[in-house]
Amino acid sequence: MNELERELHYPLGDTLPAPGATLEVAPGVRWIRMALPFALDHINLWLLRDTLDGREGWTVVDCCISRDEARSQWEQIFAHEFEGLPLLRVIVTHMHPDHIGLADWLCARWSTPEHPCRLWMSATDYNLARIGSAGSNGFGGDSAALFFAAHGLRDPLSMEKIRERASYYPTLVPGVPRQYRRLMDGDVVAIGGRGWRCISGHGHAPEHIALYCDELKLLIGGDMMLPRISTNVSVFDMEPEANPLQLFLQSIDKFKSLPEDTLTLPSHGKPFTGLYQRIRQLHDHHRDRLAEVMDACMAKPCSAADVLPVLFKRKLDLHQTTFAMGEAVAHLHALWFDGRLRRSRDAEGVYRFSPA
Repeated sequence: MNELERELHYPLGDTLPAPGATLEVAPGVRWIRMALPFALDHINLWLLRDTLDGREGWTVVDCCISRDEARSQWEQIFAHEFEGLPLLRVIVTHMHPDHIGLADWLCARWSTPEHPCRLWMSATDYNLARIGSAGSNGFGGDSAALFFAAHGLRDPLSMEKIRERASYYPTLVPGVPRQYRRLMDGDVVAIGGRGWRCISGHGHAPEHIALYCDELKLLIGGDMMLPRISTNVSVFDMEPEANPLQLFLQSIDKFKSLPEDTLTLPSHGKPFTGLYQRIRQLHDHHRDRLAEVMDACMAKPCSAADVLPVLFKRKLDLHQTTFAMGEAVAHLHALWFDGRLRRSRDAEGVYRFSPA
């Protein structure tokens, strides 16, 4: 546990749900934990007791990536945790593969002609997931390689590997349901007789939806509020002049309207209290990183590749490097949009940032 984690409180301690099982964290709310084959090695999913259109059953929030191990774990949960009841709907916080990967499979697995198991999520993320799963997109391949090259990641081996990642998203998200129900900021969704208010967030995903239940003082924060790591905030080739860091910091401030003792259920890490403290920690973290990037650019004009070792002290594999590059661009853009840096392009076509 790092020093920042010690400032938070974990009501369940080190207790985790067993693979293929659930752990109750509040009345009618169960925690599922599934393994991921990445450095970020797990995702938390949330199973909520529900009644929909007069039928008793379950609502799930988020799904895991599409892979046999996750499907097998879901089958165990259906058999041993569902109490003979159906899955009524699938809520997805955002379009990243670990959250939406198995949505199509779950919806198809539990839909009947009379009772469709519907996907519920924001329109922006739904449509981007549809584009990504079709494979004809800017989530990898040549477009991503050219974008990263323009920001200084130019070695041939990395470029080739990035080009080969064109299938990354559709491999993890092979399909998205052809129909969905739209969630928007401020919507109140009735789940199990309780109201859950939708809180939109930006910067990590285009239109992330967190869910807050005032009766339980419970926040399903998705990836917008993680206790141990800072959420990835990146610029990607599809929106090359984005300013996601500003959007992210503005978005997490929306959680200040919730009670300070709210129990937050994150997508990665353990349920925690100390929401206001975590918001402060994230603001402090990015303020410090922006200062370091500014210092680096004052010493010499920097590309995103130049500031990677400033922001990330550890060795990164290619999967981590692509996210780290996106985050480096995000910090440079925050300073650029704020008027503290100016952007120019050098003779090799690389964007470099220097004091304005």
